[in-house]
Amino acid sequence: MRTIWTAMMVTMTALGAPPRPIIVASKPFGESYILAEMMAQLLEARGRVVERRLGLGATEVAYGALRAGAVDVYPEYTGTGLVAILGLPPERDPAAVFARVASASMARDGVRWLPPLGFQNTYAIAVRRPTADSLHLATLSDLSRVAPSLRAGLTADFIGRPDGLPGLARTYGIRFRAVRALLPAVKYQALAAGAVDVIDGYSTDGLIARYDLVVLRDDRSFYPPYQAAAVVGPSLQREDPEAVLVLTELSGRIDVGTMRRLNRRLEVDGAPVASIAHDALASLGLTAAAAPLDDAHAGPAAPPPTSFVAYLGARRPAILADTSRHLLLVALSLGAAVLIALPLGVVLTTVPRGAEGVIRVAGMLETVPGIALLAFMIPLLGIGVVPALVALFLYSLYPILRNAYTGVRNSDPSTVDAAQALGMTPRQVLLYVRLPLAAPVIMAGIRTAAVLDVGTATLAAFIGAGGLGDPIVTGLALADTRMILSGAIPAALLALAVDGLLGGVERWTGRRWGTDRR
Repeated sequence: MRTIWTAMMVTMTALGAPPRPIIVASKPFGESYILAEMMAQLLEARGRVVERRLGLGATEVAYGALRAGAVDVYPEYTGTGLVAILGLPPERDPAAVFARVASASMARDGVRWLPPLGFQNTYAIAVRRPTADSLHLATLSDLSRVAPSLRAGLTADFIGRPDGLPGLARTYGIRFRAVRALLPAVKYQALAAGAVDVIDGYSTDGLIARYDLVVLRDDRSFYPPYQAAAVVGPSLQREDPEAVLVLTELSGRIDVGTMRRLNRRLEVDGAPVASIAHDALASLGLTAAAAPLDDAHAGPAAPPPTSFVAYLGARRPAILADTSRHLLLVALSLGAAVLIALPLGVVLTTVPRGAEGVIRVAGMLETVPGIALLAFMIPLLGIGVVPALVALFLYSLYPILRNAYTGVRNSDPSTVDAAQALGMTPRQVLLYVRLPLAAPVIMAGIRTAAVLDVGTATLAAFIGAGGLGDPIVTGLALADTRMILSGAIPAALLALAVDGLLGGVERWTGRRWGTDRR
């Protein structure tokens, strides 16, 4: 597939057709948004067309999309590449880690690590200052002494990664009383509110200073170096090597102090990501300082509206676009599920054995977490609308299949017996007796699937499919409650509207077939 795509790109270029956009991605936390936006704006300033896929899921999703050619570049960290992506043992020397990660990634995946950006962003275990003072905490060794009495709020990545909680347990013997999985932005609020006692952060986080937190020193040098760098996929290297050279203009230009200031503007001051990236590039002399921002990613140039209603009004075009995309995802996936699951459920009623097994297999799909299912499909389908549609389709099957099978199979026996006594054929009994009697149960399954689809479709944002999950994911990453609500409220209203519409269809079919008893 990659060879065919490359040949198509060469042909298009030869014919004078515009090249495809360069797809710049990020992971779902503030610093990754800023760095990705800087890469995108730098490429645009050098004449490239860029498509942004910001806020992709965890490391496995972002790197999987890069390896599969679904995205072209995103910011990553050498320690993450070493331990979490390549599964190699930790090393301490930054130059050696970068060299090993770069060579192994190229050999295994064809992924190129560009020279580091100039700063490290290691994990930081943080506690509130009163906690540190009362328990005399300064190092991770100190934490191991009191960890059994503390509650930890940690990101899902950190809980499972070898350089995260499992590694801390091995190196320091740290085992907390309770561990809660929290999103990156939420964990700071949870710590400040006293809901947890310890969190994992990053050394460049602006929120550490905002909440006056104490970062515990890694006194046994457990963490490997985490130098930030751009990672470039195989497609961009082949198709546009000059664009790769453009991205190297950022290498060595961002020190840790600069990154902390950029993060603080985002996390504390609430400045738009694109404005932060624009100003940073200008201050580095990579773009013109006087050029005003004029793109859909810049956010409001003026201070944000003070009232939530005014904020929603300002975001109305984006909300309408997200709602339209969300509705399209739900409609296409639900329609496909109805076309497959409804006739399959009817057919299974004629199967003497094995019907329940087929239905239970469909039910097993409901137990797979949405983001995990999306991540599984990236190597096959990439990112964007297609894998989102497939995932939503799979999640829709079970309620429709189960209700169709149960409704038709359990149609009123006396009515069915009477129809058969009148000489109706099995086909006539199905069409004129069983299906009309089963219609309310079937519609209940479709309504259930539809409402579940509306909610599950918000996860599509983690693989760049858009919809109302985009403002939710971005708001969570940036700790912006209003942005979260600008996606969550329309999603809830859309679920009510879809359920109401299908309820109307259910009543209409009931009146038409004489099964509506209300």
